[in-house]
Amino acid sequence: MEKINLKEKLSMFSEHWSPKIVAEMNDYHIKLVKIKGDFVWHNHDDTDETFIVIEGKMKIEFEDKTIELNEGEMYVVPKGVNHKPFAEEECKIMLIEPTGVVNTGDVVSDLTSSNDTWI
Repeated sequence: MEKINLKEKLSMFSEHWSPKIVAEMNDYHIKLVKIKGDFVWHNHDDTDETFIVIEGKMKIEFEDKTIELNEGEMYVVPKGVNHKPFAEEECKIMLIEPTGVVNTGDVVSDLTSSNDTWI
């Protein structure tokens, strides 16, 4: 395993809402993704999902509240909880989730991305 430069990896793609795998740890993928605008309401029935903001700021809307995450902050969305991430400006984040997790959960939309793209 070689060290991973997150800024270098982030410079390798420009599309939004398309997570890229940069590492695997046990049965978990560590992914980088650029987000901007609204995502879709969804949940992950079988797993929690970790959001870590590398650059910028984002919000995660829940049915009863909205939280804001700034650079250097993280949040774990519990399994089964409906949520909708969004960012007014481009935000660069890291996701940690089990292998095989689809970004939109059980919802199929234009924003559903392949869950096995490595960079």
